Amino acid sequence: MENGKVIALLIDAENVSPKYIKTIIDEVSMYGTPAYKRIYGDWTTPDMASWKKVLLEHNLTPIQQFSYTQGKNASDSAMIIDAMDILYGKNVDGFCLVSSDSDFTRLAARLRESRMFVIGMGESKTPTAFKAACDTFKYLDVLMGMKKSETDIKQEAEKKTPAKTASKKAARTTRKKDAEPPREKETEVPAAPSEPHHDEELAAAFVPLDMIVEKIREIIDFDSDEDGYMPLSQVGVMLGRLYADFDSRNYGFSKLHKLVDYTKEFETKYEPLENGGKNLLIRNKG
Repeated sequence: MENGKVIALLIDAENVSPKYIKTIIDEVSMYGTPAYKRIYGDWTTPDMASWKKVLLEHNLTPIQQFSYTQGKNASDSAMIIDAMDILYGKNVDGFCLVSSDSDFTRLAARLRESRMFVIGMGESKTPTAFKAACDTFKYLDVLMGMKKSETDIKQEAEKKTPAKTASKKAARTTRKKDAEPPREKETEVPAAPSEPHHDEELAAAFVPLDMIVEKIREIIDFDSDEDGYMPLSQVGVMLGRLYADFDSRNYGFSKLHKLVDYTKEFETKYEPLENGGKNLLIRNKG
């Protein structure tokens, strides 16, 4: 799906925490422009107070739905009706349904029947039925964890930068005064390498990594060229079709090629393209 697509972002506020809002907006923006940004819930209840703080900041349109029956999710029907109205308006290319509730399973399936690209987002506790009904499903708790890790690495690097700058200035001053030979250039502190996470609660929701490796092998055997190679991007597309919730970030890797390199089960090489770029190819070892 191209980044120029128009997406309808619909959030079930009663089943998603407001702490994920930045992650949600960033992730859906990778697929297209969220022209609709609607969020559903009973805004008269105290539970919605934390969401109210982020509505204006992220330009979310709150949709009020009263809870007519205690203990029932009020936003389900309103969100489903709005989704169908938007679908019939024919001015979007896809939907992003944000909820950890299986009640939206049929909605996701119906949207896909109308050739809509459906992105699902929710926590790792989301029922399998809803995840499978979407074209692709993203785990918010995983994405949130990845962002925290990247932030920690960046902050650690920023802490070291002032000290390095001061050290370089002091070295220049010393050289001017004492004509000492220049000091060797300090090497940059590399970012921490990606590694699989070991959160057992999260990992239990994903397809095991060894099963992913075996499936990659099967895909390559089925559709590789005479030398046994095929584009890694094509492998990624096939994995996404087989497992709606597949994402290399689920296993702690920002990119699929990092996951592949980590397994040490495949050979890779770059193929030059006519436009000057490179295409990463992959094949089974042996």
